[in-house]
Amino acid sequence: MIYVTRREVFSAAHRLYNPRLSDEENEKLFGKCSNPNWHGHNYVLEVVVKGEIDSLTGYVIDLKELKRIIRENIIEKLDHKNLNLDVDFLKGKIPSGENLVVAIWNQLEGKITNGKLHAIKLFETENNYFEYRGEEN
Repeated sequence: MIYVTRREVFSAAHRLYNPRLSDEENEKLFGKCSNPNWHGHNYVLEVVVKGEIDSLTGYVIDLKELKRIIRENIIEKLDHKNLNLDVDFLKGKIPSGENLVVAIWNQLEGKITNGKLHAIKLFETENNYFEYRGEEN
């Protein structure tokens, strides 16, 4: 089994906030990440596809195609956006790294043309990242 990874970057703002809680409760739970004026990150996204090497191309997946899929389905929707307000597939969710990595998976699942989606890694800072491998991986 071969694993192919494509790396992309995007910048986005968000606020960790649960509307069922008071501002004071949100502040206690999320700290400065609950700032009502938002805060942002320069995210690094890694999409890992697994599969067998195609004898005709020598590829698991054409990286130009993987780049297109990621840009159309993820980067164009997240880059320079407010994750709380601007992203349809995050509506009603607290835009934590955990929720974001699962939402990205759900946006890409079924759209990979060759191979199979194996993992999503999302680096929120140089020290913190989130990884999701779907329900059955």
